[in-house]
Amino acid sequence: MSKAETKPRVRFAPAPTGFLHVGGARTALFNWLFARSTGGEMGLRIEDTDAALRTDEYINAIIEPLRWLKIDWDWGPNFQSDRRDLHTAAINQLIEQGNAYYCDLTPDEIAARAQAEGLPDGYHGWSRDRDVKDGPGTVVRFRTPDTGTTEVNDIIRGTVTFANDTLGDFVIRRGDGSPMFFLANAVDDHDMAITHVIRGEDLLNTTPKVRLLWDALGYGTPPTYGHLPLLVDKKRRKLSKRRDDVSLDDFRAKGYHAEAMVNYLATLGWGPPDDIEIRPIAEIIDHFDLKDVNPAPAAFDMAKLNHFSAEYIRKMPPLGFAIASAPFAAQKLGVQPTEISQALTSLAAEIQPRVSTFPEAADWIDWIINDDISYDDKAWNKTMIKKGEIKGRAGDVLSCAIKRLSDIKFNDPELLEEIIMGIGADLSDQTGEKVLSQAPVRVAVTGINAGLPLWTALTILGKEKTLARLQTALDKLNNNEI
Repeated sequence: MSKAETKPRVRFAPAPTGFLHVGGARTALFNWLFARSTGGEMGLRIEDTDAALRTDEYINAIIEPLRWLKIDWDWGPNFQSDRRDLHTAAINQLIEQGNAYYCDLTPDEIAARAQAEGLPDGYHGWSRDRDVKDGPGTVVRFRTPDTGTTEVNDIIRGTVTFANDTLGDFVIRRGDGSPMFFLANAVDDHDMAITHVIRGEDLLNTTPKVRLLWDALGYGTPPTYGHLPLLVDKKRRKLSKRRDDVSLDDFRAKGYHAEAMVNYLATLGWGPPDDIEIRPIAEIIDHFDLKDVNPAPAAFDMAKLNHFSAEYIRKMPPLGFAIASAPFAAQKLGVQPTEISQALTSLAAEIQPRVSTFPEAADWIDWIINDDISYDDKAWNKTMIKKGEIKGRAGDVLSCAIKRLSDIKFNDPELLEEIIMGIGADLSDQTGEKVLSQAPVRVAVTGINAGLPLWTALTILGKEKTLARLQTALDKLNNNEI
């Protein structure tokens, strides 16, 4: 079967660095979208040419975030450290062909030679004809052509040309015998029949070296390359783990909606032809075309991610939201999920339109869960106090509420609303001035003057706690604690 007849085959090939960042996740997603949209396959290949990095912790730091995003793979994970024999055979082949040679010059010796000969910093082919023998600390260098160019046909960037004399005789085997990234990539991509290499723009300058090795090893037609745009922050700076939120695990821990994260990552450098960005993953697959990727840097915008996550949360079934948010909200409130399940289940539909991440649900029920509340000064003064005096007969409202609520069961939100709102209507009739009753009750029981609709929440808080809080607020007013 010719390459043209072979179904597309890509690989996501991260190095085990201790975490999967958003750029790596976007690369994994675009490989996955390409494979799924073309009927191809995606594999997972861990590029651990440094075998010391192959630990469960480092590997799980790649695999678990991918599983969170529901990015699966058709084969793998394969580990480059398991393929040392293939890499060594390729290196030996290049040496035998005269395309590579041994070099025993140390970095200090290379620097000294360049300075003595008045050459730019770097290696200048000094060991090409020295007939160096292999030994401890000896590296293997590829003999790069002195003239000509190497072209990379990139499906996103077009043809990119590199002058060979700018590449130098690069190292393909370290002094400890382990292969370098370029060599392992060429060998493994050929052995795994990779048809397309989709990766970040920061690896574009390594591609001509891989291509030179590919040709020297006689591998035939190379894969089609596609180098994705860099991710930058709102100041157009490359994302940095020292400065930005970049770890996928952090976003998972912060309670972002996984499907929203996938949807948002898909828009970083690509957009559907109809410009509808928020849509199911099945539709994204249908619309995805690697040729539509924009090579310009893509901005990672936290505000936009929050918007995507909020939209996905809003569309969840209320029970599904309650279940998903429970562990996050419980952790934030310092309680067990079972202690907040009733509140979340009963109030889910009201909370969903107000949050963009799952832990934020805690902020809307904390006054129900916590026994002690504190009054927000602005809320208290706005609702209860005016010019140093009790405002709008707030004390009368609280007194009436205590009396009227003492004689009912707290199982009917509509009845609670009728009673509280009736207090305001009755006092308005008696005094001839408008008396608001809901606001003082809200501040008394929640500590703030805004929040979820009060009535269902009060049935969850319960009669005993509601009456106690009303009395506490009334005592504060009667004692002139204003």
